[in-house]
Order: sequence, then C-alpha cells, then structure tokens
Amino acid sequence: METTVQNAKELWNGGDSPFKVSYGKIMIWYFLISDTFTFAGLLISYGAVRTSQPSHKEGDLTSWPDPNEVFSAGPGFHHAPLVFVTFMTFTLIVSSVTMVRAVQEGHYMNKAGVAKWLVWTIIGGLIFVLSQAWEWTHLIHEGMNLKSNPFGASSFGALFFLITGFHGLHVSVGVLMNTWALISTQRGVFHRRGHYEMIEKLGLYWHFVDLVWVYVFLAFYLL
Repeated sequence: METTVQNAKELWNGGDSPFKVSYGKIMIWYFLISDTFTFAGLLISYGAVRTSQPSHKEGDLTSWPDPNEVFSAGPGFHHAPLVFVTFMTFTLIVSSVTMVRAVQEGHYMNKAGVAKWLVWTIIGGLIFVLSQAWEWTHLIHEGMNLKSNPFGASSFGALFFLITGFHGLHVSVGVLMNTWALISTQRGVFHRRGHYEMIEKLGLYWHFVDLVWVYVFLAFYLL
C-alpha cells in the first residue's frame, strides 16, 4: 500500500513537460489562444455587419464609409488618405522587431542589450497608442461616435471604436508590462534567475498584438 501511494505521488509530481516548454510559456499560449477567439468574434461580427450594408455611395449615410475619406487626416495635414495609419502600422511592426532583438539579447544573457531594445519597443508602443488617441480625438471632433457617423453607416463608428479600442487596450497593457520588465532587467532580477524567459513571454504577447493589428488594419482601413 505504501509503495502504491509513493508511485502515485511520483506520477503526479514528475515527468517532463509534454510540450518541452515551461509552465509559464504554456499559460501565455493558452491566454493568447483564448484572446484570439475574442478578436476573431469581434472581426467576424464586423464582417457580418459590413456585408449587410450597401457599398459606399456619396451622400448616402446608410452606405458603408469610404476609408480614404474617413482616414485622410493626420497631425498637421489633411487630404492624405491612409498616410497616418500607415505610419502607425509601420511603428508597431518595427516595435515587434525590436522586441525580437530584446529576446535575442536575453538568450545571450546580455542585460544591457535587453534593456536597450526594450526601451525602443516601449517607445514604439507609446507612439502607436498616442497616434491612436489623436485619431480617435480627430474622428470624434468630426462627429463620429458610437451612435452616429457623418461618413456613412453608424455601425461603422461603433465597431471602429469597439475593436480598435480593445486592441489599443492590449497595446497599452503591453507597454506597461514592458516597462515593468525594463525596470526588472535594470535591477538584475532576471539575470539573477539565470534566464530571461519573462522577456520571451512578453515577446509572444507583443507579437500577437502586432499580428492582430494587421487584421484590424485590413478590415477598417483597406476594405
């Protein structure tokens, strides 16, 4: 009986991870998969509403807006369709590249390198969030909100603020987490642990946020 109990304990406690990764990495993957379903649901809803509305027609406020008309302004300039959002997208993509470099430096146990590239990642994230805040402010000033839209169908405004706001929340959380990781890196927390796995996990989250933006960009700004 004693042997049976001991074997049961060994089976419960022992063994290698079936995916050859740590518990933390498995959990971040589970979170990203669940978050994928959330964004997928939002974008599918957008697609359903989009296909139920008539194509853009000048002067018809029940038709779907023309993205070239809606997103034609930026700080200090007008009548330049999609220029500002292209800048936002480029900034977020570059920040994903700098995150890759931070992870690489972590593999080399280079504390200074991790900190340097995290700084650039945070700057990229902040530029994106501030750019999105400017875009929201401009569109609200133009009269777009959750219930009305001067460019066309009111559902466009509601879906735009809901989906881009949800994505912007993710970017903001990522900036805060990367800031925490930067402070921890500078204090040598991860170096004393002997690994920078936390940077890898944050990198997975950041790349996910970057990838989701590609689909949001395609849905609202190009179609």
